Amino acid sequence: MTGPEVLDVARDAIYTLVIVSAPVMLVGLVVGVVVSLLQALTQIQEMTLAFVPKILAIFVSLLVALPFMAEKLNAEMLRIAARIVSG
Repeated sequence: MTGPEVLDVARDAIYTLVIVSAPVMLVGLVVGVVVSLLQALTQIQEMTLAFVPKILAIFVSLLVALPFMAEKLNAEMLRIAARIVSG
């Protein structure tokens, strides 16, 4: 495998990582901003109030996005396996 081929595989892997993790990260970001805004408006500074809704939202988003994530990771693995077989 040449240098450009290695860089191509690495670029594809990083792109797949970003695409797979984006839905969960965006849900965590949105829930975190909403909870922080509510804490600022109500002046409630409870630490568990920041973490519990975010954890629950991320768990639900993982359940919803799991088929999409598995399909993307499977496609990437098939591409890498095809490169290995083709030599």
